[in-house]
Amino acid sequence: MSKRYAAWKADFRAKKATADRKAVKRTARGPEHMGPPNGFALLPWLLMGMGAFSNLLQGTTPNPWVGGIGIVTFNSLYIYVVFRAFDRRAREAPRTRWALVALGVVTCALALTYGGSWLLFFMLLGLATGSIMRGRHLGPVVLGLSALAGLIAGLRDGWGAINVAYGTFISAMVTAAILALSETVKELRETREELARTAVERERLRFSRDLHDLLGHTLSVIVVKSEAARRLAPRDMDAALEQVSDIESVGRQALTEIREAVTGYREGSLATELDQARSVLSAAGIEPVVRQSGPPLTAQSEALLGWVVRESVTNVVRHSGASRCEIAVEGSTEHVRLKITDNGRGAPSDQQPGGRTGTGLKGLTERLAAAGGSLEAGPAERGGFLVTAELPVTETTESGEQAPLM
Repeated sequence: MSKRYAAWKADFRAKKATADRKAVKRTARGPEHMGPPNGFALLPWLLMGMGAFSNLLQGTTPNPWVGGIGIVTFNSLYIYVVFRAFDRRAREAPRTRWALVALGVVTCALALTYGGSWLLFFMLLGLATGSIMRGRHLGPVVLGLSALAGLIAGLRDGWGAINVAYGTFISAMVTAAILALSETVKELRETREELARTAVERERLRFSRDLHDLLGHTLSVIVVKSEAARRLAPRDMDAALEQVSDIESVGRQALTEIREAVTGYREGSLATELDQARSVLSAAGIEPVVRQSGPPLTAQSEALLGWVVRESVTNVVRHSGASRCEIAVEGSTEHVRLKITDNGRGAPSDQQPGGRTGTGLKGLTERLAAAGGSLEAGPAERGGFLVTAELPVTETTESGEQAPLM
């Protein structure tokens, strides 16, 4: 019994979860998720011509064949124009403008020939004009069209011309305003979606760079210190245990840094990275030479240069085969320069053929460029490998956004 109840309960929960997901999707489909307007939205207004069509069927219209051909021609041109109004390229094409002019000519001809209910075609012409015209030409064109409609209606219907002119003006201006607003909303929605995609890409890039820089350096330190502990264990257990203690410390620090990287709040410290560089280089049997001069650095510069030190020292330990590594930080009131030089084999495996940098150095180059600085990496003149990073002292807003790990 309990098994049946458990199975029923699990099935009920699964169905409820599915129903909840569908309900959320239905709720999310608000007005902004509705499709954009199209030519079908303007087709019902053709019913305004039913009076003229009714007169044609009742036989009260002289020359019915002319009137019938006129209605068919008007409706065809109207449908052609309004369906092209919702695509900017089609709307601005010369053939669309000529079709609108032809629609105006047919409207004037029918109104002058028959008058009465045929004058309502001017309002449909106003709808078509408002759907096509944009910008500074809209006002003069609509005013001219309204005056023309009033003039022709005055000749055929006397004082009723005021209503025809007013209806033509209102139909054109309201249609243009509504469609312009719809286009603006569409552009804003597309911009919002693009900003969301950009934010996601930036966060994804930040996270991938953080993992590369954090785990690459941390694992290299662990490997180097593990090898040192293995070498020291047979002859100096205390020194080996000290290396093991450092491994534990590095592991704990790595966990903290990864948590901070996930939340996007990690900021590096140049002093901390220089201390770690000394320890890692010494454990790897590489003589560290560290020099620092100049005024105190901003938090932005400290964070960026700290990442350069971390990545460069990791490459030295992994790939250089060097016996000596010099790290020099030189600051002034205008800029700060960091140089990291080793006497090893030259280009690390991070350096691709043709001088192209790999993931680590490429990411650092992009970070410093975003902060207004630069990074150059390549073979040194006297052998070995040289990394030079330079940053302006002033901290800009854009660099501030990139400082944590971009």
